[in-house]
Amino acid sequence: MSNNGKKTLPGVHVPHHKNTNDSVPQVMPVPDKVYISLHMHMGAPCDPLVKKGDYVKVGQLIGSSQAFMSARTHSSVSGTVEAITTMTTSIGAVDQVVVIATDGKQEVSEEVKPPVVTNYQEFLEALKCSGLVGLGGAGFPAHVKFNLKDLNAVDTLVINAAECEPYITTDLRTMLDKSEMLFKGIKAVQKYMEINKVYIGIEDNKPQAIEKLRQECANDPTIEVVPLKAMYPKGAEKVIAYETCGKVIKEGQLPYQAGVIISNVTSMAFIGEYLTTGMPLITKTLTIDGSAIKEPKNVVAPIGATFKDIVDFCGGFKEEPAKLLMGGPMMGTPLYDVNYPLVKNNNALLAFAKADVPKIQETACIRCGRCVRACPMGLMPSLIETAFKMKNIDELKALKVNLCIECGCCAYACPAKRSLVVVNKLSKRLIAPKK
Repeated sequence: MSNNGKKTLPGVHVPHHKNTNDSVPQVMPVPDKVYISLHMHMGAPCDPLVKKGDYVKVGQLIGSSQAFMSARTHSSVSGTVEAITTMTTSIGAVDQVVVIATDGKQEVSEEVKPPVVTNYQEFLEALKCSGLVGLGGAGFPAHVKFNLKDLNAVDTLVINAAECEPYITTDLRTMLDKSEMLFKGIKAVQKYMEINKVYIGIEDNKPQAIEKLRQECANDPTIEVVPLKAMYPKGAEKVIAYETCGKVIKEGQLPYQAGVIISNVTSMAFIGEYLTTGMPLITKTLTIDGSAIKEPKNVVAPIGATFKDIVDFCGGFKEEPAKLLMGGPMMGTPLYDVNYPLVKNNNALLAFAKADVPKIQETACIRCGRCVRACPMGLMPSLIETAFKMKNIDELKALKVNLCIECGCCAYACPAKRSLVVVNKLSKRLIAPKK
């Protein structure tokens, strides 16, 4: 049953800053060059299928891997391959990148055509061919997520439409602008995976989306729209599974082991689009916002476009930003180079002026317990920090640090500005089995 009226899990109230709610995504012009990474997903990187001097078209397959845990890479533009090179990512990894000089023609590849899907295996193959990864930020290959040995193990599909991070509004725009494709994707998953019940979890600060989707599924008893209290981090898998349908994902479990599949709302709409057009994942809608941006808006950009080109489309910077974030302010990744290219699971670029980037000084823990009260998983971050300092592996396991979803609520709530979420991440590495 749905979780209406049941206990709401803890979290934190963060300023929403949904400044671009009414910004219908604008398609930016094709840049002079794109830099398409061959590792935009969890798992093995792709091997390049093109070489310097090759002419490529929109939607053409340019990278693939024989590994099961991987996702195909397609060209977002037409033009000539200028180089196959490497690039250091925002987290310090070194990935191969296909550099394409665009010709502006945007010729569509002959490979692009709607897939023929009549059964579950063909549905999985279509997902694999589409290059889809989790668009909420995780980058998990879709054909792996939906590949189950036993379809009877899962009876529930949860659509994650919470969009709880401040500033970001791309999922909202999906619900308002692409609801037809969203429901087409949902019905395809229901049909080929024999799913009985679907819950769409949306934070209640998006009433227009709740109303629109409720109207569109009013005659379908298998789909329920569930308003969620607007409290971060409602979009976390464990949180949204419990608060929409009461499913509890235990420590060490994947969602399917609890009988549920969780998919981002924009990922689900893309499935509907791909089944209709056959165009693989070559563009991404992202929110460009923050006090250093001249014209905040939602932008449809080709995969591989640099953030500089995207920001220029938004009027450029008001001033040199003191902080750049790829993603939201709670779980986003800091960027140190505006020339970094857009990848599949980017959903925002935030740029903040110096006046809006406070200097944080860590002080001693005062044992106030705010981190404990804020944790949606019911953990005790202050005790985890002590155990980590002592390198007490048994204590870290007893404190269930592996249940941490790394949402950052503890650090946000901490008046001493302790780096609690960082400690939790390091603690999980400390207790992980040594390879």
